Amino acid sequence: MTKTIYKLDWVAKCGLYCGNCKRLQAGKCGGCLENEKAGWCKIRSCCLENGLDTCADCSVSNPRECSKYQNLIASAFAFIFRSDRPASIDYIRKHGRRAFISLMTEQKQMVIWKGQSFK
Repeated sequence: MTKTIYKLDWVAKCGLYCGNCKRLQAGKCGGCLENEKAGWCKIRSCCLENGLDTCADCSVSNPRECSKYQNLIASAFAFIFRSDRPASIDYIRKHGRRAFISLMTEQKQMVIWKGQSFK
């Protein structure tokens, strides 16, 4: 049985779990939190400006209705990787980041996929 390591900073602002990223594990990516090169990311910028750990902490909007969340880059990412980051944000809102980390670690995924559902 593998012990889950809870590095809350490995949950990206947008709902990705970077702890399962091979680039991060190889030391080739620092994640988005301190990555100044990620200034292009509207989601990251919005969360940093508003002092939010992730979009799950936003009381203003649902990521499915947020223009900063549903941008061209995010839409392309979702299409290419069949990801459902809004479902990940919903899961984090409902269960918290620790539970999301456990789920992603167990599933060996970085994000909830389209069509995949968890209670």
